[in-house]
Amino acid sequence: MDALSKLAVWQRACRFSVDIYGLSSICRNQAFVDQLGRSALSVASNIAEGYERGSDKEFARFLRIAKGSVAEAWTQLLIGKEAGLIDSAISLELADEAKQIAKMLFGLIKYLEEKNQQT
Repeated sequence: MDALSKLAVWQRACRFSVDIYGLSSICRNQAFVDQLGRSALSVASNIAEGYERGSDKEFARFLRIAKGSVAEAWTQLLIGKEAGLIDSAISLELADEAKQIAKMLFGLIKYLEEKNQQT
């Protein structure tokens, strides 16, 4: 698992999850923060689970799941902003981080798929 901890997208996904859980002290809707937290936690968790599966094909499959979870969190952040549950600046900052993580996941998925096609 030491190699996993060096994976930049996993590091950012973990930090993203911690940042999302930090919203619990400033958001008055705990159910909303709980759901958002589950989405964010799922990103890093699926990266880790896929990494440990031992095959590029399985890793890519779990990265796609993580990409779906980050899209879910991104959507919830924007809804939270529009509903007045989350400060606009914080929401936009976290939503931008979600987009960056999604791009990193896409790049890693593409790399794994291309690597598989060459073998």
